[in-house]
Amino acid sequence: MQESLNPLLETWGGPYGLPPFGSFKTEDFKPAFDSAMAEHVAEIGAIAAVSPANFQTVVAALDKSGETLKRVSGLFFNLCSSKTDEALQAVESEYSPKMAAHFSKILLDQELFLRVDKVHEERLRSGLSPLQIRLVERTHFNFVMAGARLDAKGRARMGEIVEELASLSTRFGQFVLADEDEWFLELGDADIVGLPGFLVDGAAEAARAKGKEGRRLITLSRSFVEPFLATSPRRDLRKKVYEAFVSRGEMKGERDTKPLIKEIMRLRSEQARLHGYSTYAEFALRDRMAGRPEAVAELLGKVWKPAIERAGVEEAKLLELARQDGISGIEAWDWRYYAEKIRQRDYRIDDAELKPYFSLDNMLRAMFDSASRLFGVSFREIGGQTLYHPDARLFEMLDAEGALKGLYIADNFARTGKRSGAWMSNYREQSKGIVPIVVNNTNFTKAPGGGPTLISFDDAKTLFHEFGHGLHGLLSEVDYETLSGSNVLRDFVELPSQLFEHWAMAPEVMSKFALHVETGKAIPDELVARIRKARTFNQGWETVQYLGPALLDMALHGLVEVASLDPGRFEAEKSAAIGIPDNIGLRHRLPHFQHLFAGDGYAAGYYVYMWAEVLEADVFSAFEEKGDVFDPELAARLKKLIYAAGNSEDPAELFRKFRGRDPSIEPLLRQRGLAGD
Repeated sequence: MQESLNPLLETWGGPYGLPPFGSFKTEDFKPAFDSAMAEHVAEIGAIAAVSPANFQTVVAALDKSGETLKRVSGLFFNLCSSKTDEALQAVESEYSPKMAAHFSKILLDQELFLRVDKVHEERLRSGLSPLQIRLVERTHFNFVMAGARLDAKGRARMGEIVEELASLSTRFGQFVLADEDEWFLELGDADIVGLPGFLVDGAAEAARAKGKEGRRLITLSRSFVEPFLATSPRRDLRKKVYEAFVSRGEMKGERDTKPLIKEIMRLRSEQARLHGYSTYAEFALRDRMAGRPEAVAELLGKVWKPAIERAGVEEAKLLELARQDGISGIEAWDWRYYAEKIRQRDYRIDDAELKPYFSLDNMLRAMFDSASRLFGVSFREIGGQTLYHPDARLFEMLDAEGALKGLYIADNFARTGKRSGAWMSNYREQSKGIVPIVVNNTNFTKAPGGGPTLISFDDAKTLFHEFGHGLHGLLSEVDYETLSGSNVLRDFVELPSQLFEHWAMAPEVMSKFALHVETGKAIPDELVARIRKARTFNQGWETVQYLGPALLDMALHGLVEVASLDPGRFEAEKSAAIGIPDNIGLRHRLPHFQHLFAGDGYAAGYYVYMWAEVLEADVFSAFEEKGDVFDPELAARLKKLIYAAGNSEDPAELFRKFRGRDPSIEPLLRQRGLAGD
């Protein structure tokens, strides 16, 4: 009897070329990885031996190599984020360092680099197109960043560092996820007094999902924590939830991430020194729009002072209210609660009133409609396809002629085995002739009994934010995968996402899709006006909460000496030196700061959200100046220069082509209400 083939290695020939969801087992991944890596090694060996070395035989061939490995790893690592378990995590622990070593070995291969270097040297006299030249330059830069120009000893050590870092980062992410999955607060009848109905219902659904039917649980999903802190009148319970939330990553001794952080920082510091840099921040910023730590410090410094001043004014208002409850000082677990009271009092904004207008299904329709009006595409849900989880939904993206241009998966609900937060990823990236498969993950609280899921307005903005990332992948029109979609400089990657949030607030979108879940009536103009008026409310606190971790990140990765680093003490001392108020705290503390330590993408780079906000606020101000958020001419340029361009040009040049000048910080300060009178 013939042995059955590994479904992960067969051609994914089903509808749309989707992964074979439902046809594979976890144990199929190890042999699939081994086979796919061996196949890739053979491809690389052929490229490294090719003669003559030119764009097509080397650089274009590298871009197309490893297709099987891309498919298998894309499927695997998406599951590790959204539907993991102990068996999958065991494979992840074993193969994350193997994968890192595999790609490091390729980038450190001297025969291969000699050919890449030759093509790079001859790129301007080889008759290449600007896009091909860009691909040559980015490919060459990636080899250099990986250490291809180091001596033999340095290359060997760099390979070891990359493998060790992959192992440590995997453990970091798994430790944080375990804390998030295990902790919960059970609410008795007395504990739910004052909580909005949607939160009580969500707590019941969370209990059911954990096999505790008939109980009510607050978990450490941000979609539970933030509304609980904003609405629970029980100060003791707010403190308990807050302290658990900020303790992720250090709840249990055997899962304390601080030793991992210390080792990660030691290896990153060594990595930077091998390249001739004194700090990891200097090394990492070589591949960012900012370029230098000083440019980051300048940007964050311009925003810090007005933000901290505004937060002081906000705190004084909170304290006035808190004193009526006998509270003499605002603590971190009090801020959201009293801010919510002031928001309801001064702006008459109450989530219990708002949420019925923001059903998840209608907000999905809203973001699809906005993309349609801006970019001439349409979305159609496809049923009957097996995906990795029943909650995941599949949509086609069609162009104006009805041709398939992309596949979009929406996975919107929190569950055990899914990491917290919200993110976009790919199952398949766009290149010439290849239709992308993009997935958005969020962690909203699922409504019980199959009823409509209601989300807050902030949740709606998160949905639009991640779909902005999704559109960056879906609308990509670049011939080469290396340069397509969101494969851009980290400072630029948040521009399409943060920019798209604006359309969640567009009056044309609100009136059409913010419909009351029971009456079907559109949200009243007067309520929309209140939402818009409240846009800058509590922005001092919001900005300081973000800036604190960004400044902490740059300080940590700006260390010259890390051998004696104590992450806990460093966080405490540096937070005090920066002047982060204790009652505001950090949006991300180091022990659970996955942006920094579950991978290196945002290491010395958490600042990029604000860098991108400078860009997006300025881009959107062009629409405001036109007086039409769907202006056809601007939308066409937006699609061409921002969403479809990928990394085909220098991002600063793409911005200048759109705006006609370099970016200004003033729109950001106005957007956050920090511009002064």
